[in-house]
Amino acid sequence: MAKTYRTAIVGATGAVGLKFIECIEKRKFPVGEVVLYASEKSEGKVLHVNGKPCRIVGLRPERVEKFDFAFFSAGSGISKQYAPLFAQKGAVVIDNSSAWRMDAGTPLVVPEVNPQDIWKHKGIIANPNCSTIQMVVALKPLHDAARITRVVVSTYQAISGAGGRALEEFENEVHAMEMKTTLPKRTIFPRQIAFNALAQIPQKDAFLPNGYTNEEMKMVEETKKIMGDPSIRVSPTCVRIPVKNCHSESVNVETQKKLTAAEAVALLKKAPGVRVCERPEDFPTPAEVSGMDDTYVGRSARTGRCPMASTSGWWPTTSSRGPRSTPSRSRKSSPRNKSVRYGRTGSAAGGASKRRRPPLFLSFRAASPRGRGRRPATGKGR
Repeated sequence: MAKTYRTAIVGATGAVGLKFIECIEKRKFPVGEVVLYASEKSEGKVLHVNGKPCRIVGLRPERVEKFDFAFFSAGSGISKQYAPLFAQKGAVVIDNSSAWRMDAGTPLVVPEVNPQDIWKHKGIIANPNCSTIQMVVALKPLHDAARITRVVVSTYQAISGAGGRALEEFENEVHAMEMKTTLPKRTIFPRQIAFNALAQIPQKDAFLPNGYTNEEMKMVEETKKIMGDPSIRVSPTCVRIPVKNCHSESVNVETQKKLTAAEAVALLKKAPGVRVCERPEDFPTPAEVSGMDDTYVGRSARTGRCPMASTSGWWPTTSSRGPRSTPSRSRKSSPRNKSVRYGRTGSAAGGASKRRRPPLFLSFRAASPRGRGRRPATGKGR
């Protein structure tokens, strides 16, 4: 008889919790009993898993039981409080929040990139930020072949990344604008999201003293941890756009070793979890790849040997953030670069000192539904 696993889903009524259930069904994950946890106000509601009714259990410490796996997506506060309780009862916790990602004793895993780290877990495995996941899946083969030294990424993030209530707010705004009525009061986004672009993620307390947002710094730190290389420099700009599902990115990569565009594309074509759209006119779009599991890569190009190469996005829009500059560095303090200034379209201008080995700058655009409903890493080990 095939082995089955007693499984818990914490945050089962949320957008990601419902996607967990969908993934269990779609992938035929060998669950035995499934227990759905949510807030006490949802207690008693019924959801179906594999066609069987499951009644929601209100989450309280005394209701934590023994499970094989516990999938968490109920926010950082709940994860910090309850993930250790489930782990102490014997479960492997796969946490979708930011609570444990940068914890030194918790592996941060993308199965296509660092599956070996799963076995380092002490009861909790962290799932990375949505935008980080799809990017590192495409970066991994390039880093292995030529060692990535610098990444400049602009994200175009779908509304689903902000949760189910955010989608409702977006739809209400669209309806009001179509009917030419007053826009409803906003409770999720700081400004209008319908037919707009917001360079503020998350919705509250986003901006940090260094000029970046929390979302952007997640990409910086998580990329280094997942790739196992703290020397990779990452400069992100994260923007929420009025698309329901599927995040997109424009990524500019600098490698240490010489790598032609053709070689890079060949590596990406062989990489697990990557689909390459070879013809420029076949670039992926959220409408076409939403619901797919892979990261779709299109419009790959070598952008030149100038280390201040420009990058471009999918759409001729400008960032509402305005220009930003990195700290100036003299040649004396850094033999590699002078100061860099990024303009509104993501272009860069500047100079560089002589180098023994000029880097390659590869620019590619990726689209992936891995923001919400990303399949979690699972591993059972000691």
